[in-house]
Amino acid sequence: MDLQTLTYIVVGLSFALYIGIAFWSKARTTGDFYVAGKHVHPVANGMATAADWMSAASFISMAGLIAFLGYDSSVYLMGWTGGYVLLALLLAPYLRRFGKFTVPEFIGERYGSDAARVVAVICLIVISFTYVAGQMRGVGIVFSRFLNVDISVGLAVGMAVVFLYAVLGGMKGITYTQVAQYCVLIFAYTVPAVFISLQVTGVGVPQVAFGSDVVNGGGSLLTTLDRIVTDLGFTAYTSGSKGAADVFFITLALMIGTAGLPHVLVRFFTVPKVRHARASAGYALLFIAILYTTAPAVGALARLNLTTTIQTGEVFEETANLPYEERPDWFRTWEETGLLRFEDKNGDGRIQYYNDANPDFARLAQANGWRGNELTVDRDIIVLANPEIAGLPNWVIALVAAGGIAAALSTAAGLLLVISAAVSHDLIKSVFARNISERNELRAGRISAGLAVLLAGYLGYNPPGFVAEVVALAFGLAAASLFPAILLGILSLRVNKQGAIAGMLTGLLFTIGYIIYFKGVFVEPFAANVPENWLFGISPEGIGAVGAAINLAVTLALSALTPAPPESIQALVRRIRVPSGSG
Repeated sequence: MDLQTLTYIVVGLSFALYIGIAFWSKARTTGDFYVAGKHVHPVANGMATAADWMSAASFISMAGLIAFLGYDSSVYLMGWTGGYVLLALLLAPYLRRFGKFTVPEFIGERYGSDAARVVAVICLIVISFTYVAGQMRGVGIVFSRFLNVDISVGLAVGMAVVFLYAVLGGMKGITYTQVAQYCVLIFAYTVPAVFISLQVTGVGVPQVAFGSDVVNGGGSLLTTLDRIVTDLGFTAYTSGSKGAADVFFITLALMIGTAGLPHVLVRFFTVPKVRHARASAGYALLFIAILYTTAPAVGALARLNLTTTIQTGEVFEETANLPYEERPDWFRTWEETGLLRFEDKNGDGRIQYYNDANPDFARLAQANGWRGNELTVDRDIIVLANPEIAGLPNWVIALVAAGGIAAALSTAAGLLLVISAAVSHDLIKSVFARNISERNELRAGRISAGLAVLLAGYLGYNPPGFVAEVVALAFGLAAASLFPAILLGILSLRVNKQGAIAGMLTGLLFTIGYIIYFKGVFVEPFAANVPENWLFGISPEGIGAVGAAINLAVTLALSALTPAPPESIQALVRRIRVPSGSG
C-alpha cells in the first residue's frame, strides 16, 4: 500500500476515534463543559494533561531545536519539564481547593474585583492565541506533506475536527479524547526512535543509544556528530553558544510559564479531590518524561542522518556533496511543501550544505568555488522527515503523521476551551449577564469556542514563527502576566486588587513590547534580533522571566501603598492554603 493511502487510513481512524469519544462524552451541563464534572481519575487526568501540554512544539518542533541547536536546546528540556515541579508544589492543589471553573475566576474572587477578572481574561486570550498559532501551523505542516493537500485545506480539516470534539464534548470530551491522543502520539514518537536507534547504534533504547557508539565504528554518536558538523563550519553539537544569562532566563521563563499556562492549570479543576491534583501533576510528569527523555536521541539521530545524506565524504572533495538530480524521494516530497529549499548558487548541480555565517569557513568554501549555503531546512520537519530519511516502512511514517496531528489537536482543543470558558463564564456570566441561565451559558461557551477555532485557523495560516519559537513566546507571556498574580494570590494575604491589576498589565505589556520590537511579529522588526541588541543579553524567548520580575515588583509595591484586602478575602486565602481538618 502506498504511503498516502496508508496515511489517510491511519489519520482517518484516529479522527474517527476522537469524534466517537466526543459523542460518547457529550457535555450536558456547564460543569461537564468547563471541568468535566470534576470526576476525572488522576491517572487519566495526568495522561490528558501530558497530551494537553505536549503540543506540536514537543512532538514536531522540539527535536528540530535539539537537532540544530545541540547543547543550547537543553534550556527547553529543563524549562518545560521543571515547570511541572513548580506546578505540583505551588499551584495545583490550592487551585483545586478553590474549587471553581477557571483561572480568571480564581483571580477575580481572590482579589475581589471584576476588573482583575477582565484583565486576567485579556492575558489568557493573548497567551492562548499565541500558543494555538503554533499548534495550527503544526496541523498544516502534517497535512500538506503526508496527505498531499494545501496547508489551508489541512487547517480547515483540523479546525473541523477540533470544533466537533471541543464544542460538542467540552472539557469532558476533550479529557478523554486527550487520553487517546496521548497514546497515539507517544507510540508514534517512540516507535521510529527505536527503529532509528537500532539502525544507527545497534541499541534499541533511544535513551541509551544517545550515549552509544555508531555501528560503522566512527566512535560515539555525539563525537561523530561533533566531527561532522564542525567540518561544515557549524558549532560543535555538544558545546553551547548562548550566554549564561540567556540560558538562565529562558529556562526560568519556560518553568514559570508552564506553571502559569491557563489550559494546563484548568486541568487540575477536573479531579475529585485536592490530593488528586498533586497526584495528577506527578503522573503528567511521568508521561511527559517518556517523550522528553527520547527527544535528545531523536534530535541527534536526525541531524546525523540529514547531514550524512547530503554530505558523503570530505568537505571539499568532488564526491562530498550530493548531486541535486540524485536527491532521494523524501527530499523531493519535502521540497514540494516549501519547507526544504535548494538554491544552486554556484551552478555545479551539487548541494553545498554548510554554515556560511562562519566567516572563516565561508572564506575557505568560496576559495573552493562555493558561493554560500544552498540548503534551507525548516526545523519543524525534522521529526516528520526523520523516518523517511532513515528509510523506515510506510506504516511507521503514517504513524508519525497521526502522532503529529494528535499532538497539535490535543493542545489546540485545550486552548480553545479555556478561551471559550473565559468569554462565556468569566465575561458573560460573571460580568455582563449575571442572570444568564445555565443553558444559555453553555450555548455561549460553544459559540465562543467556534469563533476561537476560526481565529486559530487564521493564525495557523499566518504564524509569527516556527512552532517551538511561537510556543516559547506564549510561555513567556504566561510567566509575565498570570503566574505572579496566581502565586501571590495563594501565598500572600496582603496583595490586593490594585497591585494585581497593575502587575498583570505591566508584565504583559512589557513582554509583548519586547517581543514585537525584536521579533517583528506583526510589523517589520525595529532592531536586529541579535544578542548585542538584547536587554542584558536576554533573548525574546527568555524575556518573560524579566516581565515576571517586573510584575512581582509592581504588584508588591502598589499593594504596600494601598489598603489591604478586606477580611473576607483574607479568610478565602487562609481557607485555600490550609488543608481541611488540620485545625
